[in-house]
Amino acid sequence: MIALLLLLAAAEPRRYVCQRAAGPVEVDGRISERAWRGARWTSDFVDIQGGSKPRPRFRTRVKMLWDDDYFYIAAEMEEPHVWATLTAHDSVIFHDNDFEAFIDPNGDRLEYYEFEINALNTGWDLFLPKPYKDGGKADNTWEIPGLKTAVAVAGTLNDPRDRDRGWTVELAFPWKVLAQYAHRPSPPGDGDEWRVNFSRVEWRHQVVDGKYRKVPGPPEDNWVWSPQGAINMHLPERWGYVRFSAPKRRITRSAPAAKPGTPD
Repeated sequence: MIALLLLLAAAEPRRYVCQRAAGPVEVDGRISERAWRGARWTSDFVDIQGGSKPRPRFRTRVKMLWDDDYFYIAAEMEEPHVWATLTAHDSVIFHDNDFEAFIDPNGDRLEYYEFEINALNTGWDLFLPKPYKDGGKADNTWEIPGLKTAVAVAGTLNDPRDRDRGWTVELAFPWKVLAQYAHRPSPPGDGDEWRVNFSRVEWRHQVVDGKYRKVPGPPEDNWVWSPQGAINMHLPERWGYVRFSAPKRRITRSAPAAKPGTPD
């Protein structure tokens, strides 16, 4: 019975309170602004199938912020060998190691957004009218005008001669684009919840002629914020919940003016 309860708890979608940014956010991939220091990290990523699977080999975690213009996402990925090959926009980015974001504003499992990025800052944005298992087909022509992306590598990209610490990603999704299929206010209001999840694809590699190459045969690792229970990111009902929070404004009341002839 205890094991069953633990399994059910592990399958519960993750939750995160996304604070309003306390200052400007410069999208440079470094997650160093004062605004980011005030945002908490998510729990570490787990295997896409859940906690019953082995713990990921490398740590991954995310922070989120928002303001009137953007939904900000920052990811930190431990990686001793940072490599990437794809340079063309809208390539199938998960053929490299990558970071992925999935957003369903109203949580109805329909009309959701996906974005993937590799360590070369090459992106792939696509729109899904419904999940693949329900007959959905990805729209690769869909774009995100005004999207800001940046990557920073703690080490040397595509150089197997040394050991790296990892790479970080910053993304800024414009609310006006997310509003396209949101069917609710975008930007959100204080307390609104959106369904969101994140994935990291990691391939095992080898070095051939001084260059990184994927090891032929083994499938990729899939590590996620909120476990899916299956090797399938396109189960939006299992994504996490992000609640947007804005600090309440203080109302300062001035003292009433003193009547003439009376002490202050």
